[in-house]
Amino acid sequence: MKNLPTGAAMVAGIVGQPVHHSLSPFLHTAWLRDLGLNGVYAPFSPKDEHGFERLIMSCRSNGIKGLNITAPFKADALRLADTASDIARDCGSANLLTFDEDGYVHADSTDGHGLISAFKHQAPTCDLSAGPVVIMGAGGATRAAVAALRDAGCPEVRIVNRTLARAEELVFAFKTGVTAFELSNVDVAFKGAVAVINAASGGPLPLFETMDKSAAAMDMTYRPLKTNWLKAAEAHGMTTVDGLEMLIEQARPSFQAFYGVLPHAAFDIRDLALKFRGETA
Repeated sequence: MKNLPTGAAMVAGIVGQPVHHSLSPFLHTAWLRDLGLNGVYAPFSPKDEHGFERLIMSCRSNGIKGLNITAPFKADALRLADTASDIARDCGSANLLTFDEDGYVHADSTDGHGLISAFKHQAPTCDLSAGPVVIMGAGGATRAAVAALRDAGCPEVRIVNRTLARAEELVFAFKTGVTAFELSNVDVAFKGAVAVINAASGGPLPLFETMDKSAAAMDMTYRPLKTNWLKAAEAHGMTTVDGLEMLIEQARPSFQAFYGVLPHAAFDIRDLALKFRGETA
């Protein structure tokens, strides 16, 4: 790989609070070096919503190409944009902002693309349009997942959450094709599902006995690579999809939006990322 260039570089970055744990700077910098592009990808960590607003205002005029947005600013990113993609509006949030030469901000969401692509790569026999898909948790990541699954033809998305009212908010937001379940009814939600996605943090580990072994299980978390959720699914004989694959696949279109080039598929960024973190597949 080539050394990072100096001079008038194309600048992009990631914004979150906290953001020090993010693997995105490593991924984008590795792609920049592999392609020999004159670019920089930097982390930004505004203290609060007001700091985020000031950052976006500054980026309208400082020549930055764009920003990836992570928690807790994804909803703010959509609100502050001048235009937005249909998928970002469906998600109610954005993880990608791009800035044109006139300072206009466009919002998009690549999280759903990352989720669907991760399933295609690691669970190619799982047809997400063949039956219900269960999502554990009702936060912002879940809303993006619901939007992506609906676009992929999923006939029913079942939201399982400890607080039923939070899950029902998503039912109301999407109108059709989404149902809500309390955590105590997780076994009912699992029946007949072709896939189950963990978008929640913490909480008890559900049993997979009511799921067919042909179903796939995904965990959006990528630290560690093999979470207890995925280990339990594997023990039940299910195919698993990890959060690192989703992270990489949502980052690819972001990189193209920033630097004008899609990263080479043959470049093994996943292996490099695991070595960087001292893990193995």
